[in-house]
Amino acid sequence: MNVATPKTVLIVEDETPLAKVLEEYLRAVALEVERIEDGAAVVPRVREAPPDLILLDLMLPGRDGLEICRELRTFSSVPIIMITARVEEIDRLLGLELGADDYICKPFAPREVVARVKAQLRRVEMLTRPVSEVDASGGGGGLVLDEDRYEARLEGRVLRLTVGEFRLLAALCQRPGRILSRVRLIDALYDDHRVVTERSVDTHVKNLRRKLASEFDGRQFIESVYGVGYRYEPE
Repeated sequence: MNVATPKTVLIVEDETPLAKVLEEYLRAVALEVERIEDGAAVVPRVREAPPDLILLDLMLPGRDGLEICRELRTFSSVPIIMITARVEEIDRLLGLELGADDYICKPFAPREVVARVKAQLRRVEMLTRPVSEVDASGGGGGLVLDEDRYEARLEGRVLRLTVGEFRLLAALCQRPGRILSRVRLIDALYDDHRVVTERSVDTHVKNLRRKLASEFDGRQFIESVYGVGYRYEPE
């Protein structure tokens, strides 16, 4: 009988007591945990041995969390949950724009962090579900979404998308040509009923458009409908 390998969570947090509490709670749900306190050590560690998820504090010695997130997204799609005591909306949006999958603000309940971690890991789990695919290209050889693996492929090439970007693209592709409001897209992005602004959707759309344009020679697949929302146009 095959035994599943425990998922590894990398905690990047310089407040040692807080990091130890998070480690204790995560180990209690059968997750492997490693801790780093120096921001400068994160990227080399991820390159050497990628974890399954990163809890990344915003304010770190050695290197800022946003800088780390930006560099990680140049070579890795590992889920990143930002941890911050800076609750201003601009910081949260900037974290998402650089590729973070989620954020949580201090102070927080450790159980909430565990729930967020488990939710992200469920979304990227590839081994326990059958594969189902949606051809989102309008027919033949274009964009294919593997909804069980949270994977998007273009002509056989994997697109490097965050979970949020994938969920947004999937929601739009399921209704090509139809306008989806920002409120409806928020529901597709977040299933835990958190309070977020519509600007979060705009940030995800901006990132998604940039990635699609780079793969499709600048073509715009997602159209803005002023004052209403967005729609996906495959042609």
